[in-house]
Amino acid sequence: MAEWKAKVAVPEQLLVPLTVPNVHLFGPGPANPSMRTYNASALPLLGHLHPEFCKIMDETKAGLKYVFQTNNDYTLAITGAGHAAMEASIMNLVERGERILVCVNGLWGSRAREIAGRQGCDVRVLVKAPGGYHTYAEIEQGLKEHKPSVLFLVHSESSSGIRQPLDGIGALCHKHNCLIIVDTVASLGGTPFLTDEWNLDCVYSGSQKCLGAPPGIAPITFSPRAIYHHTGAINLVYALRESLAQIAEEGLENTWKRHHNTIEHLWAGIEKMGLRMFVKDKALRLPTVTSILIPEGLPDWKAVPNYLMKKHKVELVGGIGPTVGKVWRVGFMGHNSYTENVDMFLRLLKEALDVVKGRPKSQL
Repeated sequence: MAEWKAKVAVPEQLLVPLTVPNVHLFGPGPANPSMRTYNASALPLLGHLHPEFCKIMDETKAGLKYVFQTNNDYTLAITGAGHAAMEASIMNLVERGERILVCVNGLWGSRAREIAGRQGCDVRVLVKAPGGYHTYAEIEQGLKEHKPSVLFLVHSESSSGIRQPLDGIGALCHKHNCLIIVDTVASLGGTPFLTDEWNLDCVYSGSQKCLGAPPGIAPITFSPRAIYHHTGAINLVYALRESLAQIAEEGLENTWKRHHNTIEHLWAGIEKMGLRMFVKDKALRLPTVTSILIPEGLPDWKAVPNYLMKKHKVELVGGIGPTVGKVWRVGFMGHNSYTENVDMFLRLLKEALDVVKGRPKSQL
C-alpha cells in the first residue's frame, strides 16, 4: 500500500485547551440557556431513527404545539437557524411567479423580501419606517390592491423592538383567499401568541431566544390550509425538549407574564436614567428585545457596548439594518428574563455611561 503523508501542518491553535468565556447574553439573541438545557445537549448520542429518539421528538413536538398554541399536525423543528425556517416557509408556500405581499418595517421583513425575490416570486411590499407597524386597514388595502397568494408579516421585528399587532389579520387573509406567514423568532414564548385562534397558516421561530435553547434548530408549524424529512440534530433536540419542558412546568401564561414583568422593570430603569426608547408606544414594544435611543454626547456609540463586554462580559449590541448607529438593543429572553438580571444590567450600564462620557475618543 502506498504511504501517504499529510502535507498541511498540524494547526497549533488546536493543541491548546478550548476556553470559552462566560458572557451574560443580554442582546437580541442568543440568550443564555439554563444549566438543565446545557446538560441535555451533552447526553449520549442516539441514531436519528432509534425509537428512543423518536419518542424524544414526539415529546418535543408536543412542547412546540404548546408554545405555538396550535393543534397543527405539521409542527416540527428544522435543523438550522431562523433564516432556515424563513426560507422553508416561503419556498414551500409560494411558487415561482406567484405573488407574495411582504410587510417591511425593519431588517427581517427586508430579508423575507430578498428570499422571495431570489425564489422568483412576484414580490410586492408594504413599507413602514423602522419602529412603525402595519395597521389592519393598510393590510386590507394591500390585499385588495395586490391580490397575493401569501402575506408575510414579522411579529417581532428585533431590529427596532416593535411588536406587530395580529388581531384579525389571519381571518382577513383567508377572506381574500390568501395564506399568512408570521415570523416569531424574537417573540415566541415571551409574549402571548395564539396560532390557531388567530387563524395563522405558517409560523416559525428560533430556538435560541425566548425558548431558551442553543441555536441551530428552528421550530415551524403549518396549518392544514398550508401543508416534507433527514438526519436530525440529535443533541439539539434534547436541549430543545428540555427548554420546552421548563416552559410547560412554569406554564405558558406564567412565562409570558415573567417576560412582561421583567421588561417593564427594564423600561422603568432605563427611563429613570434619562434614556429614551426607540418605540414610544409601550403597547407596541416587544417584551423581549428593547431598542434604546443612543444618547447624545457620546464620543462613539460602540464605546458603551465595548466597555460592558471587555470589563464585565455583558452583552449590549447596536442596531442592525436601518437602525445601525441609532439604537442599542438589549434582550431579556428565556432563562435570562428575570429582574435580577435587569438590575445588574442597569447598574453596569450606568457605570459604562459614566466612564465613557468622561473619556476622549482617543482613549476608547
